[in-house]
Amino acid sequence: MKKIIALFAIVSLGFVACDQAKDAADAATDAVETEDDAAGDAAGDVMDAAEEMADSTAAAAGDAVDATVEGVKEATGH
Repeated sequence: MKKIIALFAIVSLGFVACDQAKDAADAATDAVETEDDAAGDAAGDVMDAAEEMADSTAAAAGDAVDATVEGVKEATGH
């Protein structure tokens, strides 16, 4: 009878250990998914900032070209 009780105790501890390992694996998976989402959000923010910078740089370059053309026209009398 003592052997049967000992066997049940060992099996029970095995189930508890497996359950704890599963909980730890689930927590790790959740953490990875959260970090993945954060990385995706950060990449999107960087892309948006780069697009805004490119737009403003293109606008500034266009304004500079227009000013240069106007300056040349005034200098040449056209």
